[in-house]
Amino acid sequence: MKTMKTLLVVSCFVISAVVTPAAQMGPVQLVVTPSWLQQHVTDPNVVLLHVGAKATYDAGHIPGARFVDFSVISRTGADGLTLEMLPDDTLRERLTGLGISNDTHVVVYQSDNQWTQSTRVMLTLDYAGLAKVSWLDGGQKAWTTAGGTMTADLPTIKPGTLSPLKTRPVVADAEFVKAHLGNAGYTVIDSRAPAFYDGTRTGGRAGAEHKTGHITGAVNVPFDSFTTPEVTLKPAAEIEAAFSKAGVKPGDTVITYCHIGQQATATLFAARMLGYKVMLYDGSFEDWSKRDLPVEVKKEK
Repeated sequence: MKTMKTLLVVSCFVISAVVTPAAQMGPVQLVVTPSWLQQHVTDPNVVLLHVGAKATYDAGHIPGARFVDFSVISRTGADGLTLEMLPDDTLRERLTGLGISNDTHVVVYQSDNQWTQSTRVMLTLDYAGLAKVSWLDGGQKAWTTAGGTMTADLPTIKPGTLSPLKTRPVVADAEFVKAHLGNAGYTVIDSRAPAFYDGTRTGGRAGAEHKTGHITGAVNVPFDSFTTPEVTLKPAAEIEAAFSKAGVKPGDTVITYCHIGQQATATLFAARMLGYKVMLYDGSFEDWSKRDLPVEVKKEK
C-alpha cells in the first residue's frame, strides 16, 4: 500500500510544512498566498470572487473582486433540500455573469473568518469543470495583513464566455452513499462538529429536525480541523493526521457530508489537497434524515 508521502508525490501536490500548502493543478495552484496574488491581481485573465457578508464587501474588498451572492450559484431543491447544485445551464449562466470565461483563472477568497462558504464555491467551480481555480490562504484578513490594498469601488464586469459545462463526478446522492458504505477504497466522512456526530446534539431547524446521530459506518473529521483561528491552513502533517486518525487510508475515495452540504466542502477541500479522490453527498444529513435511512450514535467505550 502506498504511503501518504508517496500519494502526495504521485498526485503532484506540493505542501509546505508551515501553514500554506500549495497544491498544484497542472500550472495552476490550488492554494495561493497573498504574495502570489499581489503579483497577479491585475492579470487580465484573473477573476477574484469575494465570498462572505455583503456588508463586508461593501466596506472594502480586494480591488477587482466580484461579490458572490451564495444564493446565485446554489438553490433550494424541489425536494426542499436547503443547498443543492444548480442545473448545468443555469450554473453556466451565473458563472459567465461573474465574468468567468474558458481561460479565466478564478481566485476565491473568504471574509469574516469563515471558510465553508468559500470551499462550497470551490467545489461548485470544480463540479462545473473549471480547470483554473485557486483558493487564497487566509482570505481577506491575510491579504490586508500582508499589506494588500482594499477598495469599496465596484468593478466593471464584462460577461464571460463559457462552453457548455462538462461537469465532474464530484457529487453523490443517497443511493451512491448507501452502495459504497463499508466498501474497500471508500470512506464516508461526517464533517459536522463531534456533538452532532456523537448524537449529543441534533441538527436541523424547528419543525424540520434531522435524525440524531450519524450515517451508520461514517467516520468523523470535523470541518474546522484544518485551519487556524485566522483561517489559514494548518501544516500539512496536521491535516494528514486528522484523516489518518479517523481511519482514512491513502488511495481512498472520500465522500463527505454535513448538515446541508456546506461544512462538508471544507473537509472535502482538505482531502483534495492531500490527493484523495473526493465526492460531496450534496443532500447531506438533511436528505438522509428525510429518507429515514439508518443512523447510529457513538457507542460509549
